[in-house]
Amino acid sequence: MKGFARLMGPALLAGLFLWSLSSDEILSRLRGADWRWMAACVALLLIQTVLMALRWRLLARALGLGFTVPWAIREYLVAQLVNTTLPGGVVGDGARAVRSQAGESGLKRAAQAVVLERAMGQIGLLAVFVAGLGWALLTPSGLELAPRFFRAAAVTSLALATVAGLCVALPRGGRIAALLALCLRDRGTAIRHVALSVAAALLNVAAFAAAARAIDLALPAQAVLVLVPLILFAMVIPLTIAGWGWREGAAAALLPLAGATPGAGVAAGILFGIAIMIAALPAVPLLLRGGRMPVQDLAGARPG
Repeated sequence: MKGFARLMGPALLAGLFLWSLSSDEILSRLRGADWRWMAACVALLLIQTVLMALRWRLLARALGLGFTVPWAIREYLVAQLVNTTLPGGVVGDGARAVRSQAGESGLKRAAQAVVLERAMGQIGLLAVFVAGLGWALLTPSGLELAPRFFRAAAVTSLALATVAGLCVALPRGGRIAALLALCLRDRGTAIRHVALSVAAALLNVAAFAAAARAIDLALPAQAVLVLVPLILFAMVIPLTIAGWGWREGAAAALLPLAGATPGAGVAAGILFGIAIMIAALPAVPLLLRGGRMPVQDLAGARPG
């Protein structure tokens, strides 16, 4: 009952928010959506899924769990399908951890790989936001950002960096530091993780920009790099299904800074949510096929 109330609260707030906007504009933009840009949005999301699956596999191998690239992509697609249909947005990731365990302490290592992979995704998105914010600060832009926005963004970024540093530096953070050292054991591995995380984040924001373009909303590049990451961060709040409501509310609040109307922001958020669901559909035939490829316990296979 409590879980239902937690989900219904944001849903009701989102409904009231949408009711207060111009529903005619939202419906008009959705009806006139350009399917070509919508297809581009879905394609970008699918490519992003492949990169995230590669990142997950790289982390899992560092923790002693081995599986093939096709299996990693399959499991990631299935996890995304579950996340888009069940509340919280993390059930699919939990299932991904359970299915990728092997050997002694296999579930612990599998869970660590999944949690780290999700965390690196958010770090990649934060890096895109910080880079975009720096660009907006150094060059003229079409964004109507008040100085307090930049101050708040700078303080928030600094606070997040400080918290991350403390987590690693404090005594209890020693285990976190050791885990990171294991996963980022050499320069080449670290570079691959950075490249995969930043590329996946860029594909994500580009997909949202394509969804916006489908409803005839052309966002300037700086808006895509500064505002879209904030909209995507709102989706992480685990109180609705697949971020519905939070995403549209954030888009309605933020995209007017780039000259859009709140209604256009809501329409872009809705279309992006639909694209996410479509991009997860390839998991359906994979689920119907069934089967489970054994995960190798690389740690147990190593000598000594």
